[in-house]
Amino acid sequence: MSNNEQALISEADRRAKNYLAATTERRVFPDTETIAALDIFKETLPEKPQDALATLDMLDEYGSPATVVSNGSRYFGFVIGANLPIAAAADRLAQSWDQCASSHVNSPAAAAIEKAATGFVLEALDLPRDAAIGFGTSATACGLSCLAIARRELLLRQGWDFDRDGLIGAPEIKVVVSQLTHITVIKALRILGFGVSKIQYAPVDKHGRIDPVRLPKLDECTILCLQAGEVNTGEFDPFIPLIDTAHKAGAWVHVDGAFGLWARASKTLRHLTEGVEGADSWTTDGHKWLNTPYDSAMAICRNAAAMAATMNADAVYSNAEPDAQKNLTLEFSRKPRGISIWAALRTLGKEGLDEMITRHHNQALRLAEGLRGAGIEVLNRVVLNQVLARLDDDALTLELVKRVQDSGKIWFGGTRWNDRAGFRLSVSSWRTEDADIETAIDEITTHYEGLR
Repeated sequence: MSNNEQALISEADRRAKNYLAATTERRVFPDTETIAALDIFKETLPEKPQDALATLDMLDEYGSPATVVSNGSRYFGFVIGANLPIAAAADRLAQSWDQCASSHVNSPAAAAIEKAATGFVLEALDLPRDAAIGFGTSATACGLSCLAIARRELLLRQGWDFDRDGLIGAPEIKVVVSQLTHITVIKALRILGFGVSKIQYAPVDKHGRIDPVRLPKLDECTILCLQAGEVNTGEFDPFIPLIDTAHKAGAWVHVDGAFGLWARASKTLRHLTEGVEGADSWTTDGHKWLNTPYDSAMAICRNAAAMAATMNADAVYSNAEPDAQKNLTLEFSRKPRGISIWAALRTLGKEGLDEMITRHHNQALRLAEGLRGAGIEVLNRVVLNQVLARLDDDALTLELVKRVQDSGKIWFGGTRWNDRAGFRLSVSSWRTEDADIETAIDEITTHYEGLR
């Protein structure tokens, strides 16, 4: 490493440490003046090379203040976990390795560690130990992969060679999703060509769970998509009766568990996921409740051979083992996303993971209790880490959200529930302490009293 390169990396590390040290002092969301200062990046491409340290300085001076402090303790906007120190450190080291983690021949280290991460994830979530995991960028991309696998496999069972003949003339594959399915599932289905007008929606109960009694008819050409953690209420579809019905009909069951699937790692919350292990595929994120860096998600498939066949990317110049990550994910060239997941799970262990998930649930319960005490209506049962609330008037609800956001002390966003305005707080950062929950309660109560 040259002196210039060493100095640049050291300076980046110094600035990163300073940023992290100041997270409790920053506004959770930047003010308008700071955002306006970002106009400095609206420049034309320089004709000549620029000083690297000056570029880094510009990035830190104007970029850092304008960030959302989701890596702090008082961000409740979405299910976004702060980076666990070991996950961030492992990602930092892996970036220095600069590995193309597509297969063993590209990186023996990455291949071995991501296989180890596969074992850790399947054990932590108590899913079939012979399942395959593709470490992808997001639940959106990983969900797309799982749905593609499901369609190909269902067609194969009907004697249709999807790889050779495509979709023209193929038996129709139907999709049934929750009435409250996440938009990323709809996006994946749309990209795969299912057509949003063809999607069938299963009615839900008052908590946002699919009602098994009103489930649309399923058959051997159906993909049923279930939820582990509805985004507003945090609720779970009743897996046992739904999966049993689906499999008796010959349907494929996919579970969107971007954050809720991690409830299986908590002894207190595991009951919410009873029966989910019977599904055919699952998606979950590391960068939500596991608190790993972004671009850390997982496509999990019970039938490892079906996954490898669907996602295969072998070429004349690049043949690899069936379970190589390039044969399990959308990407050919990719970073070793599983390394930070491995590092987080190895460092937390079963007890540490259980403690973190359970603590966040307890903090969400306290948050709901505090809001009720202030006279604010809490709409959900708080079975997980989501707190859904609203005021009597929609306009006042939106104004409360705006006032809290403008204060900069905490941040959460608005939502809609039963066609009315509401707001949602997610507790998912390892940095969030009980004192931060009390700060959130005080802040919301103060602004609510101001509105009254």
